[in-house]
Amino acid sequence: MATTKRVIPIAQAKTVSPEDALLRDGWKRQTTIGEPRLSEIVKNYQTMGFEVHVEEYKVEGMVATPVSTPARKWGMSYGTVYVRKSADAAPDDELFED
Repeated sequence: MATTKRVIPIAQAKTVSPEDALLRDGWKRQTTIGEPRLSEIVKNYQTMGFEVHVEEYKVEGMVATPVSTPARKWGMSYGTVYVRKSADAAPDDELFED
């Protein structure tokens, strides 16, 4: 007598990466860069009227900020810059059109 196995489908957990969440909310990734240019880029985008969000840049499980040993040694700090048009931005700005 043959028995049949019953397989119960299990839905995979849908994890959303921080970047996916940002992109869905209208942010666009511009660059990943270290200091002192990181601060300059943030200031420039803000001056142009954009909202700016910076995520710390992680390398192979290590956060490349002054907290980690190699970063502390060289004083590095890296971030990925995301921008989106602010509510009062000029509508004809071509810089971030798809």
